[in-house]
Amino acid sequence: MGILKISQQMHENLRSSSAALSRSINSQAEHWLRVGMLAELNPNLCYGEICQLLIRAHQSGDLNPATVQPAVEPEEA
Repeated sequence: MGILKISQQMHENLRSSSAALSRSINSQAEHWLRVGMLAELNPNLCYGEICQLLIRAHQSGDLNPATVQPAVEPEEA
């Protein structure tokens, strides 16, 4: 655990979003960090697909969602 310095504007964005989504400020920041990390690692995925990755990581007990691979769609014949 550590201290993260962010701009005042980002803190206000976190405060507003966390209140609207019933999350703590820290939980909201962690959510954005996870989504951003997965978006950088998987630039072809949309937000919904990234959320599915996070859900699969949680269900598998994997503490590192970056190790969870996107679902592979079956090829059409």
